[in-house]
Amino acid sequence: MSITQQYLLDSYRARLHGEPEPPAPGRHDLAALREVREYRHFSAVVAERPARGRLRYALRRWLSPRAL
Repeated sequence: MSITQQYLLDSYRARLHGEPEPPAPGRHDLAALREVREYRHFSAVVAERPARGRLRYALRRWLSPRAL
């Protein structure tokens, strides 16, 4: 059963029982991604690491030519 079919079945059952319909699939995906990003920034600050630009800094340090 696909996600869409399950959503339609849940919506039908909710209407039969007079309950509110469930949210559509994928409706809260962006909000969840934002929360994950904010949690990572928060945990970086608590651990006293830079909250932004860590990946670029690591790549720049790794890819920069080293003086011998």
